[in-house]
Amino acid sequence: MTLRLQDSLTGEQRDFVPVTPGKVGIYICGLTTQAPPHLGHVRFAVAFDVLRRWLTRGHGYDVTLIRNVTDIDDKILAKSAESGEPWYAVSYRNEVETAKALADLGVLPPTYEPRATGHIPEMVALMETIIEKGHAYPAADGSGDVYFDVRSWPTYGALTKQKIDDMTAAEDADPRGKRDPRDFALWKGHKVDEPATASWPTPFGPGRPGWHLECSAMARKYLGDTFDIHGGGVDLRFPHHENELAQSTSAGLGFANYWLHNGWVTMGGEKMSKSLGNSLRVSTVLAEHRPVVVRYYLTAAHYRSMIEYQETSLAEAAAAVERIEGFLHRALPDLTTALPTGEEELPEDFTESLDDDLGVSGALAVIHETVRAGNTALDEGDTEDAAGLARVVVAMTDVLGINPLDPVWGAADPGNADAMTALDALVQERIHSRTKARAARDYATADAIRDELTAAGIAVEDTAAGARWSLNRKSEN
Repeated sequence: MTLRLQDSLTGEQRDFVPVTPGKVGIYICGLTTQAPPHLGHVRFAVAFDVLRRWLTRGHGYDVTLIRNVTDIDDKILAKSAESGEPWYAVSYRNEVETAKALADLGVLPPTYEPRATGHIPEMVALMETIIEKGHAYPAADGSGDVYFDVRSWPTYGALTKQKIDDMTAAEDADPRGKRDPRDFALWKGHKVDEPATASWPTPFGPGRPGWHLECSAMARKYLGDTFDIHGGGVDLRFPHHENELAQSTSAGLGFANYWLHNGWVTMGGEKMSKSLGNSLRVSTVLAEHRPVVVRYYLTAAHYRSMIEYQETSLAEAAAAVERIEGFLHRALPDLTTALPTGEEELPEDFTESLDDDLGVSGALAVIHETVRAGNTALDEGDTEDAAGLARVVVAMTDVLGINPLDPVWGAADPGNADAMTALDALVQERIHSRTKARAARDYATADAIRDELTAAGIAVEDTAAGARWSLNRKSEN
């Protein structure tokens, strides 16, 4: 099967061919650590986690994934000034919270997670190369700023299909030293009101790196002059990724062969952001909803589409997770042996969907179809077929990072499996009593038993093969 990905640079879906056979290098822009993460912030990490898992599980690639930390930035310095804390303390606290949020959502850790402040020499070297090639210049006003000359690079605007004259001015530095308002800062000269710790020496004066230069230098260091995939949120296409592309290629680097961008999480049709007051902090959401449910919600839509958050969104995701989970608990009594081994054969429709630009919606449809088939097998007493289908469901959900039995959710530990076995025995006894009451036309007793189970969080469904039960987690509704 050939994996095809939508390349933002060409605007076309392209067959994926890695730079080095058997290996894939991915760079994704991590968060600027000026504040704790909200749901909109972390969608990119979940989307590219699915890509990474599919490259590994579906195609056998050895994947190197770099997710940087922007730990020095105008916003971080502003937060520092507001709070009175050192800028690096603000950054580190939010970096720790972000890392926890991503781990809680089952996002695999990156191969490396470099901080911008740890790569100043690489940034200065890249900046010097760009200047030597005639595509950047030190500001003439003595500010210590260094700017990229956008009109010197013929393909500037290629990623976002814009003409220079139609672009807005770059607002990343005082325009007085710029040749053109659209020129963007590679380096920002030190200001008297900024802390001395937020400044590093260069041949052009002390200061700190521009946001765009940081990512170009770190991608090059860990993935080489040319690598496979550069990803991030669609809001980063301009100016951040456009500027990365220009400064890297103008320095003679091949840079990224494929550009992938994920959509926003929106509320009321607007991008989720703190400035709009519509953010949902990850830690707050996870205090009210299981992490696997939140992960399912962020995974379920195609990575390039927008996700509109509504009050019912997580309840719907919880219902979907519980349908999968309920089947697995019924079909696999010994849950600790159900983790995927990598040897399970994935359904063809599932693999075809993911090979079509990570068509997660189609892949989820296959998962739920398999769950329905497995429940039918159980209702007909075919436990062997049901167990086989359950193991396939486990393997498919593992590819998407939504496997309810993954130890990351705490669902597959032996203690939990023992508790489920004990609970099943108790519930089955009550269901048996209900069945006897119904057979005797004692509907009041039957209804009372069902109400008793419902109050305890047990949902009972009557089928042609008899009653079956599942957990009804009220916290998700």
